[in-house]
Amino acid sequence: MVSTSPSKEAQSMSKWTEGDPARRAKWWYSTFHAVTAMIGAGVLSLPYAMAYLGWGPGIMVLALSWCMTLNTMWQMIQLHECVPGTRFDRYIDLGRHAFGPKLGPWIVLPQQLIVQVGCDIVYMVTGGKCLKKFMEMTCASCTPIRQSYWILIFGGIHFFLSQLPNFNSVAGVSLAAAVMSLSYSTIAWAGSLAHGRVDNVSYAYKSTSAADYMFRVFNALGEISFAFAGHAVVLEIQATIPSTPEKPSKIPMWKGALGAYFINAICYFPVALIGYWAFGQDVDDNVLTDLKRPAWLIASANLMVVVHVIGSYQVYAMPVFDMLERMMMKRLNFPPGIALRLLTRSTYVAFTLFVGVTFPFFGDLLGFFGGFGFAPTSYFLPCVMWLLIKKPKRFSTQWFINWASIFVGVFIMIASTIGGFRNIVTDSSTYRFYT
Repeated sequence: MVSTSPSKEAQSMSKWTEGDPARRAKWWYSTFHAVTAMIGAGVLSLPYAMAYLGWGPGIMVLALSWCMTLNTMWQMIQLHECVPGTRFDRYIDLGRHAFGPKLGPWIVLPQQLIVQVGCDIVYMVTGGKCLKKFMEMTCASCTPIRQSYWILIFGGIHFFLSQLPNFNSVAGVSLAAAVMSLSYSTIAWAGSLAHGRVDNVSYAYKSTSAADYMFRVFNALGEISFAFAGHAVVLEIQATIPSTPEKPSKIPMWKGALGAYFINAICYFPVALIGYWAFGQDVDDNVLTDLKRPAWLIASANLMVVVHVIGSYQVYAMPVFDMLERMMMKRLNFPPGIALRLLTRSTYVAFTLFVGVTFPFFGDLLGFFGGFGFAPTSYFLPCVMWLLIKKPKRFSTQWFINWASIFVGVFIMIASTIGGFRNIVTDSSTYRFYT
């Protein structure tokens, strides 16, 4: 049953004013925050997902995901101020309003945390791997360093950046990350186009056992859903935009979201289609590793990925930091200040760093987290909340669209979670840890 009274956690009327220092972001801030959150290293695995899905199903799943998640992004933006005078600044606040104060946190919070923590773990792995690749390409005579050490070096950066106080303070990092994502995506598809098709390229389905192929297809669905991940932080991003009754924040936020989805399209589709066209079924789970020349350009692309995932890590970590600090103050009466920030944030960075070093399976992690957390938050949870709050007329177009999205999203969640987990177990059995 939908609660009609504002959530206790929802922001008060005083937070609606233009002068609130936490709400001074412009609409284009939302564009590059959303781009940084959405266009992550997962774009580089899209050709690999295509290799298991094939041309027809691959294009269909990619296009369907783009349309479905654009619709759910719009729903989230509209629901941000669905109660007059109240702003639901966090996913959990909206969940409490939709599902009730007791059930809401249990439905929303685990999914959102899986997305945010899962992204940060994957970005630890990605940052370390790309740093290693960059150094190998720029200094062939240097003594090779273990991949685990490179992940540790990348993680070390975040012990310092995590002390920045809020979203607005990481705006510069986020802007640089958004530019980098567009740049390395362009290098990925342009490099694949310049490389041309490899000799004896094959677009046939990979030859493996029926069971293994099914699980790999499931994992491919998760990799694609991982690529549409910005919804987990969209309300937090919108919360930085000023709002008045005359000009609510949903207007500039939607403008920013459309800009982000345009950039998303010109990154995702060329990388997925041209990368698969060039390498076929033999494409790597990170298409940049298939590109060898020109060396300076590919090395630059790997460095761009590093800069991007530095920003993306912080965008996903900020809401987690906020939640941890609130919990420490509320449950343990910990006083706010530098000591609290240093303790909670450093502990979180250390945790994501440890998991990333222990399980550095890029493609498998994408599939697992893509299904377990990203499919609910991006594909169908917004639809469920829209049905509960807005109550569209039964059997109307909007009602059908929402229910179709829920069924598709639930299938992707179940299938890709199973596929990703199974592949992690399979790959772990032959992997030497901490190498």
